[in-house]
Amino acid sequence: MNRSDYLILVAAFVSFLFSVYLWFTGQQSEGLYVGIWVPSILAAGAYIKQITK
Repeated sequence: MNRSDYLILVAAFVSFLFSVYLWFTGQQSEGLYVGIWVPSILAAGAYIKQITK
């Protein structure tokens, strides 16, 4: 794993934490919206990694 892989994982994890925070502070719809960013960030990272090989 290189630096860009860690950056993608950190971005996905921060998105997950923000989603959980929103959910438990009473903003469920916003939490769900941010929660669907996680697989999108991971998929974008995998796509970028594939095209740069």
